[in-house]
Amino acid sequence: MKQYRVGIIGATGMVGQRFALLLAEHPWFKVTTLAASSRSAGKTYREAVGSRWAFEDQPMPEALADIIICDATADIEKIAASVDFCFCAVDMKKDEIRALEEQYAKAECPIVSNNSANRFTPDVPMIIPEINPEHLEVIAAQKARLGTKRGFIAVKSNCSIQSYVPALHPLRKFGIKSVLACTYQAISGAGKTFARWPEMVDNLIPYIGGEEEKSEQEPLKVWGKVEGGEIVKAESPCITTQCLRVPVADGHTAAVFVNFEQKPTIEEIKAAWAAYAGEPQSLQLPMAPKQFIHYFEEPDRPQARLDRMLEGGMAVSVGRLREDRMFDYKFVCLSHNTLRGAAGGAVELAELLAAKGYFD
Repeated sequence: MKQYRVGIIGATGMVGQRFALLLAEHPWFKVTTLAASSRSAGKTYREAVGSRWAFEDQPMPEALADIIICDATADIEKIAASVDFCFCAVDMKKDEIRALEEQYAKAECPIVSNNSANRFTPDVPMIIPEINPEHLEVIAAQKARLGTKRGFIAVKSNCSIQSYVPALHPLRKFGIKSVLACTYQAISGAGKTFARWPEMVDNLIPYIGGEEEKSEQEPLKVWGKVEGGEIVKAESPCITTQCLRVPVADGHTAAVFVNFEQKPTIEEIKAAWAAYAGEPQSLQLPMAPKQFIHYFEEPDRPQARLDRMLEGGMAVSVGRLREDRMFDYKFVCLSHNTLRGAAGGAVELAELLAAKGYFD
């Protein structure tokens, strides 16, 4: 695989910092450009981040520390000319992000976005690489709309759905009718640490703005089909969610309840999870976990502190599968929200795009 020159737009935030860590030693991608707000522009990466570096156990990569930050909104043409593609993880209003990402795409710079702004744009693929890689086909229609040759936008899904949708996906062959999912989401999902959000110590907040709508609707786009140059959402299953912020540093947990049209056995469900692999596994992408879904037989697993870093934080853990009185089955899932759910998932998406020639 050739080496690609990569930019990180929004490099100073928590997800941008996670991108920096993941890409510092990446075999295919070399970070050559960092961009952030006008407040950071002109400073070195080390100066711009300062005391806001979020990862106490992992220092800022030395290879990136002295890169001069570009202005993400004023230097679009300069950035686009210096890279093969960019990751985007900016902290702006949604309409501003949508416009910014389109500006980069129209400047012939492909964008792999961590942001939610373009997730429901009909011709923008929202990819969980192991689940719906075929949605990349819609990029041709998006390029036609934007009038570009190379430029396009591809996004990853919300971090919360990547705890439970991977576990549901192999079970769709049994006809999923309805799903109830309660997610217990780590504070890093809000871009925070306990040092910067002491109010979360010994606390739980039963509300995350916009999260329940995303959690109920995004799976239907992931399970949709490409028709007429856009992604048409699936009509089923019916999904209802509640999303809570909990005092956990990293790792989103989901309690899942599901009804089927043809109720499988427990053994059939476990076998479906164990056998499931996607295109990242067959392509042996660098970020891809060897086993996408891990099932724990222990009654007290998965646990965030013990299991969130499974396979470099890119695997999904499942446990406590049992029958239920109101639903057919219930189980618990866990994924690392800033790895599988955010920067790591976006890097895996970029690897998939690279392997399929979308950056060439």
